[in-house]
Amino acid sequence: MRGRFALLTALALAVSVPAVLSAQVVGDSAVKQDRKDVRHDRKDIRHDTRDIRQDRRDIRQDRRDVREDVKQGDLKDARQDRRELRGDRRDVRQDRRDRRHDVRDAHADRRDLRQDRKDVHQDQEHQQQKKDSTR
Repeated sequence: MRGRFALLTALALAVSVPAVLSAQVVGDSAVKQDRKDVRHDRKDIRHDTRDIRQDRRDIRQDRRDVREDVKQGDLKDARQDRRELRGDRRDVRQDRRDRRHDVRDAHADRRDLRQDRKDVHQDQEHQQQKKDSTR
């Protein structure tokens, strides 16, 4: 009877060890993927911020151009500059919307990263406890 119990115990451990190890590998890859996502989100935020800054410069220039064209009486160029001004304002709104989305996404990815790190840490503690209890 003891022999069968020992055999079943050894078999159960042999089956559970690969599952625990694969869970750790999956956890590590999840952490790596979340880190990659966070880096990508930061890059997107910087890019959107740069675009917003450039569009604001374009808006200031378009305003100057409109004032200058109206001052000189060149209404055709003033209309064209107003169209460009509307386009630049539209670009700023779109870039702000993109940046807002990227910030939300970055927060979610950082939250996932923290949770995955916590899960990996708990798995390691659980494995250590199993090792200590089998000794």
